[in-house]
Amino acid sequence: MAPREQLKDYASETRLIQRRLMVAAIGVVVLLSLVLGRLYVLQVVDQEHFATLSNSNRMRYKALPPTRGLIYDRNGVVLADNLPAYRLEIIREQVDDLDDTLARLGELVEISDSEIKRFRKASRRRRPFESVPLLLNLSDEEVARLAVNIHKFKGVEINARLTRYYPKGPLAVHALGYVGRIDEKDLNGLEESSYAGTSHIGKLGLEKYYEKELHGKVGLQRVEVNAAGRTLRVLEEEPPLPGNNLRLTIDARLQALGEKLIGKERGALVALDPRNGEVLALVSMPNYDPNLFVNGISFKEYKALRESRDRPLFNRALTGQYPPGSTTKPLFGLAGLEYNVTTPGKKVFCPGYYQLPIDDRKYRDWKKTGHGPIKLSDAITQSCDVYFYDLSYRLGIDRMADFMTAFGFGQRSGIDTTGERPALMPSREWKRRVRGQAWYPGETLITGIGQGAFSATPLQLASAIGALAMKGKRFKPHLVKSIEYVSERKERVIEPEELDDYKLKRDSNWKTVVRGMVNVVHGARGTARRIAEGAKYKIAGKTGTAQVFGIKQDEEYDAEKIAKRLRDHALFVAFAPAYDPRIAVAVIVENGEHGGSTAAPIARSIMDAWLLDDQGRLKTEPAAADQTGSGTGQE
Repeated sequence: MAPREQLKDYASETRLIQRRLMVAAIGVVVLLSLVLGRLYVLQVVDQEHFATLSNSNRMRYKALPPTRGLIYDRNGVVLADNLPAYRLEIIREQVDDLDDTLARLGELVEISDSEIKRFRKASRRRRPFESVPLLLNLSDEEVARLAVNIHKFKGVEINARLTRYYPKGPLAVHALGYVGRIDEKDLNGLEESSYAGTSHIGKLGLEKYYEKELHGKVGLQRVEVNAAGRTLRVLEEEPPLPGNNLRLTIDARLQALGEKLIGKERGALVALDPRNGEVLALVSMPNYDPNLFVNGISFKEYKALRESRDRPLFNRALTGQYPPGSTTKPLFGLAGLEYNVTTPGKKVFCPGYYQLPIDDRKYRDWKKTGHGPIKLSDAITQSCDVYFYDLSYRLGIDRMADFMTAFGFGQRSGIDTTGERPALMPSREWKRRVRGQAWYPGETLITGIGQGAFSATPLQLASAIGALAMKGKRFKPHLVKSIEYVSERKERVIEPEELDDYKLKRDSNWKTVVRGMVNVVHGARGTARRIAEGAKYKIAGKTGTAQVFGIKQDEEYDAEKIAKRLRDHALFVAFAPAYDPRIAVAVIVENGEHGGSTAAPIARSIMDAWLLDDQGRLKTEPAAADQTGSGTGQE
């Protein structure tokens, strides 16, 4: 008989289940206590901390770049504008894999290696939450292609921004300069917070010199974003303050005429108002289109500009250092009168050459047969070299240097733009200091006719001839007439800054020199008499020729046997009307040979355009200011 099955111990099983339930309940209570404790910590103890973190994930701060100030000519013609353009921008902290994002974007639009390199450099200098531009000025096709795919790219945005645009293209580029992308060199000298969200900065010219005025003040925007970083709404905004506008002294019409007149030649022209220093035209040819530089010029285009034999990037008006030639003879004549080395009536015999005492070398005049006995005003009119050889020898280089320095030679004028050079007014001290050599009398002679080590910029020539026109009163040249403070709705007019006033011992000496200059144009033997035909006003001028290379004493200059780029430079300086000056002009045409036939007609056209009305009559009101106020010359 099988053993009887043992009966189940229900009481024991019940106690076991109860113990297990008890343990589970305790576990639940403990775990629930932990959860509740953690909730208490999160919501009570660390509530402020985690609320801040939550808001940080939900909200973003965006820099709002200011609108760059505009640049106008004196009559309100826009020379530097802003136009809307679309940019592809990336917020680095929202991108999980930057390399993958760039690669996928490259499948939609063309992105060059240089653009990627520039983006990486910029992103390293920006805060992670700031957007950094990858591509500027997207085409409509590129915008459309990116817009339909933008949801696939976290942290990538298409934003409309204003970009710089020069509506007149190359016009006045050497005065205006241009803006370009901010690079590491720029950032080293900038306060980053002032340029947050900004990708461009003035690189050259007025754009750089007046950067603080033109830039404006960055704004700030607090926005709510979703998990993907897309903006949902704007919570708070401090709008940016636009940059200030500049109204220039330059007349766009006159500027365009100057550039047209020089044309395909290499040269420069500076026209200014001698009564206040306002620069009316600042021309350097050839020029270039500044729009090429705004969003990054290609390597090929930049190489073409940089390696061009005509040097379009070179600002000849401010940086070009040329021998002034005979254009400085009127000033040396003044020096001779001032230091009592000569008198208005004293005559010097010109046989066609000059010799120093105890020296066999002959310093030749441009006229082989000479001018015979000649006085100062006629020597200016006929550009007699021998007269000024003799005058400079008697003056001596030190007095010549002191006098010419007072008229601005050998020093920067302080014009309100970049790139100006001081050129050189040589002296005994300069040669000893720089070259460690003694000064020779022959060097004094060639300095007296504007050759040798003596060099000047076209701006210096215009400024000096303007000071002569004003009988020694010289103003600092300037390009900005007024600044318009857009946010404050007010305008500040730039007051003329008068420099040292040079007073001669005898006021009649001014008249002697000016009479010689008037006869340069209106005299029967003047070297620029061809431009006098039909003139409605008197012009005081002086021609000049600057040698590009030296000629031996027994050789003659023959233009037909010399390559064009080795021929003499042609110069002309003038002011008009001669006895009520409103405009002073300096013109240089590289390798143009004769100032009277090449440079002088250009100056005459500029003066006509400024001084005459549409009917060809002399204007009765000062156009420049809104203020109260018998030989055959070969040069």
